[in-house]
Amino acid sequence: MAQGLYQHVRELWKNPRESMPELWRERLLQWRKEESTVRLEHPTRIDRARALGYKAKQGYIMVRQRVLRGGHQRPKITGGRRSKRTGRGLTLQKSYQQIAEERAQKNYPNLAVLNSYWVAEDGKQRWFEVILVDPSHPVIQSDPAINWICQKKHWSRVFHGQTSAGRRSRGLHGKGKGFEKARPSRRAHERRQ
Repeated sequence: MAQGLYQHVRELWKNPRESMPELWRERLLQWRKEESTVRLEHPTRIDRARALGYKAKQGYIMVRQRVLRGGHQRPKITGGRRSKRTGRGLTLQKSYQQIAEERAQKNYPNLAVLNSYWVAEDGKQRWFEVILVDPSHPVIQSDPAINWICQKKHWSRVFHGQTSAGRRSRGLHGKGKGFEKARPSRRAHERRQ
């Protein structure tokens, strides 16, 4: 059975290290030398970008964001001495993807994050491509499919955990039995008790 273009691209991206090893190696060598935030002309994974709302028209901006992997530390305690102040390890409540989205938003404060997806990783870093939308662009304002993002309350949606990665971190990707305590948020449920 013949596959469509996007389906073929999707199959290649299921295991990119094995399906395109030379291209994978070249990309990582190049991306490691670049800045942590890079604006792109076109998405690397066109199938994933289109599935998450990207359109090849004015007002849509693609950014590749790099984040460090590994453990995180709390700020060093400088005042006083306590016997139990040795632990500085920090377990994050956010995913690397959500951190990448927030950093892209800080670099482009006049745009709004629509969504993001994974593109690569090595032992030290992960790369995500973030889809950003310009709420002030006339093309976006006149498109009924996306003009909801022009409302002021959606401009900082990434910091409120409203993107797909943020909702996953908040436990909102499931519903029904077993998710009774997740809505409207876990903190709100604890306050109600």
